[in-house]
Amino acid sequence: MTAAAAGPAPSLTSVFVRLKLSLLANGLRQSSGRAAAFITSAVLALLVAAGQLIGFVLLRGTAHAASLVVLLIAVLALGWAFLPLFFPSGDETLDPTRLVMLPLRPGPMVSALLVASLVGIGPLFTLCLVVGAALALAHGAAAVMAAVVAVPLALLVCVALARAVAAANIRLLTSRKGRDLAVLSGLVIAVGIQVVNFGVQRLGPAGGLTALEPAAAVVRWIPPASALGAVDSASTGAYGTAAAQLALSAAALAGLLHGWQRSLTRLMTAPDGSTLAAASEPSRRGTSTGVHRLLPGGRTGPAMQRSLRYVWRDPKTKTAWVTALVIGLIVPLFNALQGTGSIYIACFASGMLGIQMYNQFGQDTSAFWMVAQTIASPRDAYLELRARALALLLITLPYTMLVTVATAAVLRDWRALPEALGIALGLLGAMIATGAVASARFPYSIPQDSAYKNVAPGQGGLAWISIFGGMIASALLCSPLIALTIWLNAANAESTIWILLPLGAVYGGVVAWGGLRVAAPQTAARLPEILTAVSRG
Repeated sequence: MTAAAAGPAPSLTSVFVRLKLSLLANGLRQSSGRAAAFITSAVLALLVAAGQLIGFVLLRGTAHAASLVVLLIAVLALGWAFLPLFFPSGDETLDPTRLVMLPLRPGPMVSALLVASLVGIGPLFTLCLVVGAALALAHGAAAVMAAVVAVPLALLVCVALARAVAAANIRLLTSRKGRDLAVLSGLVIAVGIQVVNFGVQRLGPAGGLTALEPAAAVVRWIPPASALGAVDSASTGAYGTAAAQLALSAAALAGLLHGWQRSLTRLMTAPDGSTLAAASEPSRRGTSTGVHRLLPGGRTGPAMQRSLRYVWRDPKTKTAWVTALVIGLIVPLFNALQGTGSIYIACFASGMLGIQMYNQFGQDTSAFWMVAQTIASPRDAYLELRARALALLLITLPYTMLVTVATAAVLRDWRALPEALGIALGLLGAMIATGAVASARFPYSIPQDSAYKNVAPGQGGLAWISIFGGMIASALLCSPLIALTIWLNAANAESTIWILLPLGAVYGGVVAWGGLRVAAPQTAARLPEILTAVSRG
């Protein structure tokens, strides 16, 4: 049979759309649970979209409808830009490197992938929101005509933005660092919710939605929100402004498609640089660079370096540290900005970071046996624990000072800074002491096969005893320092209250040293039990 008799080849776009539908169908056939989850998520998404659409319609004619709409569309676009980076496995077609062996040109492939990307729950959800936004703003025939252009334009900009960002970062998404990014996604979303919540609270009953006007005036010129801003401009008779805003969105779409095509060309023609760097660069093993040159010699320096590398390279350890650093900062500052906080809440940062001293050996997992081979006496155990504590202090000391000073600056309560910082340093030393003892007495394994499990099955009780028991013990250890602070404030001893800063630093150092001394012989005596516990996951 000749090629002419076989008929024309199907278009690339139709092939990619069928491919997307086949991927969705085959994924649902894998298990009934996955199918039920997909259907449930689809129904919930459509219900939320329908509620949002009704809400937009109810906004029609209100004074601040345009400001609220353009800001919501901007937030929606941000979600399209960054969520694929956090959840790259949610859509198999996000990875264009699977198509590099096929004889496809980047130009037609961009068009086909763009159309195929419109198939799914996310695009349908976005379409409902954009249609509702257009209905809220369209008044008059000119605005309706602008909405007919703005709705598909805004949808295409969102989809193209997601694809362009994903294609530009696909090497990251398929690497170990990409998996680290996925592990951190929950933290980023949680912090984002706190920021949004803080912004809503700052609106207040007095200002109301009027406070959104300055931000909306800027965002209405940023695509794809500018497309909906064009509908509002056309409703008020500003036809030139509406045309300019539509042109901005169209230019953004063209720019995103061009950048997406360039990324696809690079991915399909260039080798993976991650495999070339190891072969082209000289080996640096055995050398110390950067801050590692400043670490002490003997056993302490290498042990500190190992702990710091865990913080930088191990996904679970990195997640715990980033969570502590971010939450330890935003809780005191957000409370201070709202006018409801106290400078003493800066001690929350010390508590969040002090928890990182707990279960020190669990972060080593099964590799702890290599460390265990070097511990033959209580002194060896003391040096190991001291090195881990020093590595922790290398980060926590300046961070604790920074958070306390920033909280004092926001509250403008410089008088209480010495006592608050002294208590924070004392608490940090107490948590290092109790963390060292808890690491020796209550070690538990951290599973590596799951990004969301931090305790191996059956060891939850150990984790609760280790962390919460240690926090209670830390509070008791700090009670003399807290009692002295209360007594000096009650006696109005303004001239001597500054002594709490050096006293707290010295007290925290002495307590930490004592805790390490107590934990060292227990660690040396319990090495087999510790090794068994931390290797369980």
